[in-house]
Amino acid sequence: MSPTADAARVAAARAGDRHALESLLGDHLPLVYAVVRRALGADPDVDDVVQETMLRAVRHLRGLRDADGFKAWLVSIAVSQIQERARRLARQRTRAAQPIDPGVDEPSDPAADVAALAEDRVDLDRELRLIAQATGFLNPAERQVLALWSQEVAGAMTRAEVAAALSLSPAHTAVRVQRMRARLDLALTVLRALRATPHCPGLGEAAAAWDRTAEPRWLKRLGRHVAACQACLLAGRRGVPAVRVLALPWLLPVPALLAGRLPEIVASTSGGGLGTVAVAVDAARRVVGYLNLKVIGTAGVGVAAATAAVLAVSGTTPPAGRPPAPGPPPQAAPATSAAPASPATASPSPSAPSAAARHVVTAEGVTSADIYVAADGDDTGPGTAERPYATLARAVQVVQPGQVVALRAGTHRPTATVAITTSGTASRRITLSNLVGERPVIDGSALPGGQWLITQTGGYWTVQGLEMRNAPSHAYVCRACRDSVFRRLWLHDNGDTALTLRDAGTQGNQVLDSDFARNHDTVDRGGSADGLAIKNGAGAGNVVRGCRFAENSGDGLDLSNFTDPVTVVGNWAYGNGHNRWDIAAFNGPGNGLKLGGGAPAPAVAHVVVDNASWDNAGYGFTEASNPGRLTVTNNTAYRNGGTGFAFLYSSARLRNNLALANGRDVQVGGGVDDADNSWGQDGWATTVLRSGDPATARGERAPSGGLPPTTFLLNRKDKTMGASMTAGAALAGTGRAAS
Repeated sequence: MSPTADAARVAAARAGDRHALESLLGDHLPLVYAVVRRALGADPDVDDVVQETMLRAVRHLRGLRDADGFKAWLVSIAVSQIQERARRLARQRTRAAQPIDPGVDEPSDPAADVAALAEDRVDLDRELRLIAQATGFLNPAERQVLALWSQEVAGAMTRAEVAAALSLSPAHTAVRVQRMRARLDLALTVLRALRATPHCPGLGEAAAAWDRTAEPRWLKRLGRHVAACQACLLAGRRGVPAVRVLALPWLLPVPALLAGRLPEIVASTSGGGLGTVAVAVDAARRVVGYLNLKVIGTAGVGVAAATAAVLAVSGTTPPAGRPPAPGPPPQAAPATSAAPASPATASPSPSAPSAAARHVVTAEGVTSADIYVAADGDDTGPGTAERPYATLARAVQVVQPGQVVALRAGTHRPTATVAITTSGTASRRITLSNLVGERPVIDGSALPGGQWLITQTGGYWTVQGLEMRNAPSHAYVCRACRDSVFRRLWLHDNGDTALTLRDAGTQGNQVLDSDFARNHDTVDRGGSADGLAIKNGAGAGNVVRGCRFAENSGDGLDLSNFTDPVTVVGNWAYGNGHNRWDIAAFNGPGNGLKLGGGAPAPAVAHVVVDNASWDNAGYGFTEASNPGRLTVTNNTAYRNGGTGFAFLYSSARLRNNLALANGRDVQVGGGVDDADNSWGQDGWATTVLRSGDPATARGERAPSGGLPPTTFLLNRKDKTMGASMTAGAALAGTGRAAS
């Protein structure tokens, strides 16, 4: 998730509010560390450069003129420190070139079993190590651009912020990025060709005098041979494209010792109204929470253990990074107002925020809460485990930042729209969740016609483990929401779009491991009800990952008229746009992933990686007149009634996408760069698929939320082509079906 710095928080920090300052630095430390670590690699000076960046930010914060530009300003300080270090080393002539691992890639085995194939497809650590080695071939300026661009494609920064950090115009930044990407692609091709078996004799001759260190001059020499050698080019294209790896919304893990120094940095340099030295445990915990991320490169031993300890102590959901893969809770016994089997302690009155250490928040639910809601509760009671509230409306009315609301198992039937207006904070998020082992259902059938089931305008919420159904209109609408996480949700059979994020200020949200199925409308004859819509608004850093959009009357995913890039990774869209409800004059468009729209459609550079779209009535993937520079990589379109990949008006870049058995596999305009996709190669037909039966893909999720394991749409011809069908599927288990 992209860190954000609202103007009010920046203003408070500039005025001497130490809590606001620690919050700003804590939220942005992972981004700064990722930029520096990517630029410097495993250099021992990384921590020193990061620390100096933070020190300078504290010292000069009062001179920041544009509060909205805090992120770009902070990253520009990091870039300046990286450049200063490079100048110092150039004067000292002490820089050591990065050694290259002489190991070779194992040749692909067409007879490998499915488990081995899946394991290989998700082994991104190997690709990240290769990218780290390829970075050694770049010069310092190119490594700085790579460090910033990698955060852009992952959704942590916008192109405007990258340009500001480099002190360049967006147009000049685009040129620099293009040049860097060309050299990075060449370096990766050279490294893969060097590791290939059998070895190319010509490349061996060209590398005879090479001392196996990654230096820019050797990229030129080795690249000259590779560019002219078909065998080397073929071997060099076997790996996963760098943009696919870097587009995943992961930040580098911040060392705990560095994170723990933040309070000292703030206190030792603040002076004036920023207070004296004190131990700020909450700030340290908040930053260490970013350790709940996949390790990039070689840093970060014991991350999983550290993460478990942090969650067990704090009980809060990390506000950014890569949360655990959630999923729907298993079926539970009927609702009861009794306390959980083993609550940590008796819950206090919800009128006062509880200590964060009271509750454990996991992907499968919460173990205890501050506020309880049960179908047979009483809104005149205290909302405790023993005497829960009867309605969710009462709970969200009294909840305060830092608290946890547990919705008990059973069916809850609100008679009016539930309005969530209270906001949490970056360090005191609000959680609405099931209890571990229970499945609450919110049924909207008692609402008056046309009413929405839930609306939210507050930020910093985690909403998880809930089923919502039978709303007469929209199930859940989040307006100008920021930094909220929606995970392990099952929204189905509602009278309009299941989940909608809209309006300006929709930023930093994550929609994870959720199912949106069979939503349909009659007012627009099926044309409006989508699975998930992020539309009619603006805001950076929104991520959609591990979701299924199934059998909705409208589109699976709709990004119409949203003006900032959305990162869409590892989702499946299927069966949308078919008239399952006998709606007269049915009008459902039935696109799997609609990546634009509007009158006119804004130009937006959405990042779309590792998704699958099949059996939809309309397009599999469509720009919907979005003229922007979309990145569309490793996606699969199969058996869609319309075109598999329809990109006519954009300047999209399409790579390693697979299209089979669609009404028409591809339509691209003159501005589209669509090299290295299945439609430009021979030998692609449905016979290369390991399975054409989607039954397993439509099956049950694990309690932790992972997509079900499947061989559907995997192919025997080239495992780097198309979607992996493994995103989030590491845990198999029982749960509920998506449709």
